[in-house]
Amino acid sequence: MDDYLPDTASPLDDLTADSQLVVDPVVMLELLTSPEVQDRMEASRAFCDLQDPRAIPALVHLLRDGCPLVRVSSAYALGRNPAPEAVEPLIDQLSRDWNGYVRKGIVWALGNCRDPRSLAPLVNALKTDISAVRLWAASSLAQMGELGYEAVLGSLPALIEALRQDPVPVVRSNCAWSLGQLCRELPSNVVYATAVDALIEALVEDPDLGVREDARSSLLRLGDPRALQMIASLEQEGVL
Repeated sequence: MDDYLPDTASPLDDLTADSQLVVDPVVMLELLTSPEVQDRMEASRAFCDLQDPRAIPALVHLLRDGCPLVRVSSAYALGRNPAPEAVEPLIDQLSRDWNGYVRKGIVWALGNCRDPRSLAPLVNALKTDISAVRLWAASSLAQMGELGYEAVLGSLPALIEALRQDPVPVVRSNCAWSLGQLCRELPSNVVYATAVDALIEALVEDPDLGVREDARSSLLRLGDPRALQMIASLEQEGVL
């Protein structure tokens, strides 16, 4: 897993359409099982916009397609059509796929599935994968806030560690954003205070301006009195 990917805004940014997609869902459902790679690619990409539960079994099957462009489109389509039965196949493919673009799409889809089973593989991806996948894993962990307190607790340590140690600034920025999202779901306790401390540390010490700005934005959204006082003091000193 040593391939490098640029950090981009969407798992499909690097794919370009050669022609206008046909958006008739019945036609697209048929093309999902076509023997032609181009047909499967066109159909799986169509379900990145279409929402139709009938497509889910075929999209799950296409996660193992021999063409990585079909696999990444299928992963992204499953993120647009989240379903409990897609979670385990997505996790399995994340662990085995050699292609970083596919893994990037899978971690995005796992976040959208908002399923407790996604937590462990997303944490592992944030800790171990290439930078573009870590970027999406950090963002996807923010979705764990919808699953309750235990899921938030499971997400925070990896996000805090990556905010402090990841070598890529944009990954650290996404960690700062996700911490801000997750802390909104927490009571004011020691776990919350630990996350706020990490954001304050990034605000003061991170060498990258973008990371500092994202940490500041998260702290302002939280409205934590201690953080607001720190921001005010830094502004008075001309540091911010």
